[in-house]
Parts: sequence; structure tokens; C-alpha cells
Amino acid sequence: MKSIRELYRIGHGPSSSHTMGPRRAAEIFRRRNPTAEKFRVVLYSSLAATGKGHLTDVAIREALSPLPVEFLWCPDQQLPLHPNGMEWFALGKGDEILSRWVVYSSGGGTLRAEGEPIEESPDIYPLTTLQEIMKECIRYGKTFWEYVIEIEGNELWEYLREINRVMHQAIQRGIDTEGVLPGGLGLPRRAWNFYRKISLSGGYLVKEGYMPAYALAVAEENAAGGLVVTAPTCGSSGVLPAVIKHIEDTIPTTEPQVLRAIATAGLIGNLVKENASISGAEVGCQGEIGTACAMAAAAAAQLMGGSVRQIEYAAEMGLEHHLGLTCDPVNGLVQIPCIERNVFAATRALDCATFACYSDGNHRVSFDEVVHVMKQTGHDLPSLYRETAVGGLATAYRVPPKKPESSTPQ
Repeated sequence: MKSIRELYRIGHGPSSSHTMGPRRAAEIFRRRNPTAEKFRVVLYSSLAATGKGHLTDVAIREALSPLPVEFLWCPDQQLPLHPNGMEWFALGKGDEILSRWVVYSSGGGTLRAEGEPIEESPDIYPLTTLQEIMKECIRYGKTFWEYVIEIEGNELWEYLREINRVMHQAIQRGIDTEGVLPGGLGLPRRAWNFYRKISLSGGYLVKEGYMPAYALAVAEENAAGGLVVTAPTCGSSGVLPAVIKHIEDTIPTTEPQVLRAIATAGLIGNLVKENASISGAEVGCQGEIGTACAMAAAAAAQLMGGSVRQIEYAAEMGLEHHLGLTCDPVNGLVQIPCIERNVFAATRALDCATFACYSDGNHRVSFDEVVHVMKQTGHDLPSLYRETAVGGLATAYRVPPKKPESSTPQ
């Protein structure tokens, strides 16, 4: 299992798998082919089906500019390793093929290729299940975050400090910005509106305080292509920051305590990524929003003073109660239902943490078992419910056509 630096990535939305991953692939392929005159990229399955709504082509063009790029979209074909497959060609002056590369965007901005190491960081975690890690922590009296630092070293703190800074900045930008989100759905930003209404109600419209506004703020920033942190993905990036900021609002909390909670949340997300998937194209939205809820629940339970057993229980509930959640984005955009799901996952994460801390932490189904079930459930979902925009809400709601411009003579 790799460093949580590979889980927490800073980048522009709207999608870690469809925007950040392809952008990174384009940058790598360009460095490998400095003499290329132009490029051709074939996008398969989910990347082809929802790539335009996720700005896949925009991200690739920006990374390869000013060289021209030809796109081929193959939504009905899938490469063997993952639904988010890409086939790259570097072309010479006479369109001769100089190089070919097949790579996959496997979620959270991570790339993988058959028989080829791409990621820069090595596997560093010797234990890859939460049960094993929890057993070691209980045996030696450690917390989860102490285990993370023991593996990753004290230099991780500076990285987590930057992650925390970007998360808070995304919340503030999202609250300060008004207007309509790009993409054609005509969806207005609502974070500012929510924040003002909660403020006018005395600060607590509901027991979650400003948390719904925080989650909306980051999710809307992501949908607009703003700078966010994958936690674990762009589409679910609003959950963890909203929960952390809410706890900072309501409980005296220091920066070191927040960074420790982010480390624990990263461990939870890393375990899901290692043993199942955080890719909506592979396992549905349960892998994105479900994992984000589990991460935020673990962070909240820790900040509430929970034990390692209670933290594990909170994470287990956060993932368990999102099992089977489909990924069916309207128009292939990370807006409906993605933005609202960040709000409800944040609320659920807080409830999971509270419930777990009320208990003694003992329960029947372990986090590791739920991760296994989530993976199997995701593979059992038909492809139309895995980020292809051909099923579920994506077909139930149709965007009305734009009105033609008036041709009345002047």
C-alpha cells in the first residue's frame, strides 16, 4: 500500500479519474515523446461516455498545447484492466506512429498500466487491512495517526498542512462565489445562499451548523473546475473538509489535532483504494462518496476523542450505509446528483462518528468485510450504473434544449 500522498492530491476538478488522471497521462506521454508533431488519444468505456462532461478533452488539450490532439471516443468498448482506459499515439510529420501507450485512470488521479510502474512512490505499508493495523495499535497503545507517521515519517506533517490549507481555501472560495455552474444544466451555486440563511438563523439552522454550506462550497468549486483535494476523489472532495470545518466551529480544535485526523482519514481511504476501489467507473458512487463518508466519519470520531475501535466502527458504518450507491451523473457532469451527495455524506459521517463514540466500539461486521462487500457489489452493478451516464438519473432527467435565438429584424 502506497503513501497517503497518493490518495490526497491537489488539483483542478471536476473529476480525479476523468480530468486529473488523463491530464497526468498526457504530461507523461508528452515527456516520453519530445519529437512528436501531434497526438491521438482513444478514450474507452466510462472515459468516452462521460469524458466531455468531465472535461477530459479540455484537460488533455491543455496538457499537450500547443500541439494538436485528435480524439476518438469509444464508449461501447472496454480495455481489460479498467473501464477508464486510454490508448495514446505519438505521431510524426507524416502521421507515422512514433509511440503507442495504453494506460488506465483508476481513480483519485492514479494511473496504472499493465506491466509498467507509473506511480513514483513505492509500496510502504506492510499491513494492508484495518484489522491488522488495529491489532498492532491496540497491542502497543498507538493511535491510527501514530501508525501513519511511524510509516511515513514526520515530513508528512508539512504535506498534510498543505492539504488542510487547500481544503479550507476551497470552502471559502465556494462560499464567496455566486453564479451558474458551467456545463449547460443551468445549475446555480447555492453554498453562499445556504451560508447566509444559516447565519441569519443564529448560526444553527440544523444541528450540523454551517456544514451543509461547507460541503456545497467545495463540491461546487470542484464542479466549476476549481482547486480541490481528492478525498478520496474530486467528486467526493466536499465531505471531509466540511466535517473537519464543522468540528472546528463547534469544538475547541488545534491545527495538530486536525492534521492527525486527516492522517487517520487518509489511512481509511488508502485501505479502500488498496483492497477495493475508489473509482466510480469501476464500483459506482459507493467507492467515491461511500469512501469519503468513511474517511470523514473516522476523522470526526478521532476529533471527538474516540478509541481506535470506535474510529474503526465509525468508518465501517460510513461505508456500509452507502453500499450499492450508483454513479449516474446527468449529462456526464459532476453536478447532479454529485454535489448534493457531498452534503448528505458529510451529515451521515457526523452521525456515524457520534453513534460510534456513544458505543464501546464493538460490532459484528468489520470495516475490512464491508470493503470486500463494496468491491463485489460494485462489480455486480451493471455498467450503466458505473459512470457511463446511460442509466438511472442520467436517463430520468433530460436537459431541455436551449431556446433558439430570436430572428426578429432590427
